[in-house]
Amino acid sequence: GRVHRGDDARPDVADQKAVVVVEAGKQANVQGHARILAADPDAAYGEDMRRSIEELRTFYGEPAGALARRLLARRLEDAWGEAANCDVLGLGYATPWLDAFVGARRVVAAMPGGQGVETWPPVGKNRTLLVDDRRLPFAAGSFDRILLIHALEEADDAQGLLNEAVRALSPAGRIILVAAARGGLWARAEGTPFGHGRPFTRRQLERLVRAAGLEPTAWSQTLYVPPWGPLLPLAAGFEQVGQRIMPGAAGVILLEATRHAYARVRPGGAVATVPVLAPALQPQPASRASRSGDARSARS
Repeated sequence: GRVHRGDDARPDVADQKAVVVVEAGKQANVQGHARILAADPDAAYGEDMRRSIEELRTFYGEPAGALARRLLARRLEDAWGEAANCDVLGLGYATPWLDAFVGARRVVAAMPGGQGVETWPPVGKNRTLLVDDRRLPFAAGSFDRILLIHALEEADDAQGLLNEAVRALSPAGRIILVAAARGGLWARAEGTPFGHGRPFTRRQLERLVRAAGLEPTAWSQTLYVPPWGPLLPLAAGFEQVGQRIMPGAAGVILLEATRHAYARVRPGGAVATVPVLAPALQPQPASRASRSGDARSARS
């Protein structure tokens, strides 16, 4: 994998990974990941065709990336707020959004080996680790919220990756998949990370989560503005108009899913099904005031 170094004093990749796994949280373990301690981390995690960590960092430092970050952050805020008292995992390249979960007990960023890893947060203990996305180093049920972004599109086995994420999800946890939309212009823009790998439709994402034992509970779309510099300042107008008259033009789909129900045994031995309530992740205007109003009325 590729490693972005914050300074020359940091240990080499093999030593760094051993430290990061410990710092990432008490429920992380290195079983099945021993080869990361060897001198050849690429052999431990394999080399797929993911965008490199340098390419992702560069994109989110540019105007188009800053816009994508801001619009996705609004949708995630609608869904999870500050993630109060939750253990949160970001899988793929999620660090641009993890700072918002200020109410979380613990936040961990897991980055696939073919992508590389960066130090995050910039101040304090490092909470990132390089992982084999076919075998995540977390105990079952470790996280209440899991965000997958820049994860599915370039995965060798998207279903296998999601199955591993679901294994790490707590019984009442929520997971959000963020993926490039197959019908949007951003999936055709190779100058952005959304233009690489396999884009998805909402139906495809729904099938993916159901195959992993989850039930879709809410969804949203964003990035209606074409990925062309002169049009980026008009993004707010594209967001408001696009979802009403051009829903198929969205660049990104967000799909939230949960374990649809779990069994609770009553004293008499009967089993009652307890549904998980759907959150407020629904297509909404870009205006924050109207977003909050629509979220209340659009709950499923």
